[in-house]
Amino acid sequence: MRPPPGQRPLGEAMSATSDYDASDDRTLPIVIYALYLLGLVNGLTVLIGLVIAYANRDGATPMARTHYTFQIRTFWIAIAWWVVAGVLFLWGVPLSFILIGIPFLILGGLILAMTHIWFALRCILGLVYVSRGEAYPRPMTWLA
Repeated sequence: MRPPPGQRPLGEAMSATSDYDASDDRTLPIVIYALYLLGLVNGLTVLIGLVIAYANRDGATPMARTHYTFQIRTFWIAIAWWVVAGVLFLWGVPLSFILIGIPFLILGGLILAMTHIWFALRCILGLVYVSRGEAYPRPMTWLA
């Protein structure tokens, strides 16, 4: 007996068809960008995103590899600037008691704020490129 039109015969497996290409995965770079943005608030998820980027960079497609490289460089450049801001704060706090540390505190705060803005802009720009399905054009740059 034949099934009615539009129905499968009993016992026939469903076949999933999709235009999604598993070799061009955009999900993990998007997750890492989201973890980085969330890390601006809590700090821990940036490290999780970095580990994921390092773990997936070697076996990634060329498009995803540019995003992983960009994410890894974003992390290390930001860490360098955050350390500079932290050192200025460490010097500025005790020296501010005799008033010569106040410029160090201001400079450290400005560097910290600018680094956060720079980090967020790089993540947003990376999200734009990955959502379009494009490789990041200049993953080795310092700016954007």
